[in-house]
Amino acid sequence: MKIDELQFTVLTQPGAAPLYRLVKRALLRVIESGQCRPGLALPNEADIATAFGVSIGTLRRAVDELVHEHVLVRRQGRGTYVALHNSDRFMFQFFHVEPRPDPRYADVVPKREYPMVECVAFERERASEADATALRIQPGEPVFRIDNRLSLGGRAVVHDRISVAAQMFKGLTEKRLLDRPSTIYNLYQTDFGITVLRAQERTRACVADATMSRLLGVANGMPVLEVHRLALTFGEKPVEFRVSTVNTLHHDYVSVLS
Repeated sequence: MKIDELQFTVLTQPGAAPLYRLVKRALLRVIESGQCRPGLALPNEADIATAFGVSIGTLRRAVDELVHEHVLVRRQGRGTYVALHNSDRFMFQFFHVEPRPDPRYADVVPKREYPMVECVAFERERASEADATALRIQPGEPVFRIDNRLSLGGRAVVHDRISVAAQMFKGLTEKRLLDRPSTIYNLYQTDFGITVLRAQERTRACVADATMSRLLGVANGMPVLEVHRLALTFGEKPVEFRVSTVNTLHHDYVSVLS
């Protein structure tokens, strides 16, 4: 990607906001507009700094924050790229279910495993009150509802019930979903130009009903973990509302705090 192929906004009268944050917002606008697509390299940092009329230090501070937020990724000796959703990013940023360590072997770290994903339902429905509130749409508006069962080590561990606004994902079909070559967030990004940047999650304890008992192979009334996730794109816009039910008999939901 050449510097003259991108439309950078000239930063004038920055006001009270730190200059590097204005640079960060401007870079986000370039990425969000699709001028620099996922997987492509940014121009040389010195050239970008010149285009913005800021120092290289200011530019790098803005880039550092975007790297930390997984919008950009640095590749040693190759440059800085717009982050592309793939299996590695899914495991690192968005999948937190891991086998529980065996206390008899405390020094053995359980190997993280990419889940086998099985689509058990795909429907076009009307948004519920919960869907509408999360996705900021009106109750009754059309949504695509996706039910996935995730297995680890040959055992069903997670059930995902996913809702996305049909207006945002025009042309989504069950075939398109099933034929995707990578993760569902990669599908959102490559086919619909929608990048999931981060997610908000709330967890609660509940018990398995008859449906979860059948899907996860657990006893009816068994304690399970329920995770409500709202995936967000640029401008904190909701993309997806997901309710995950996790069988925690042999697995934990792991969060790394820093």
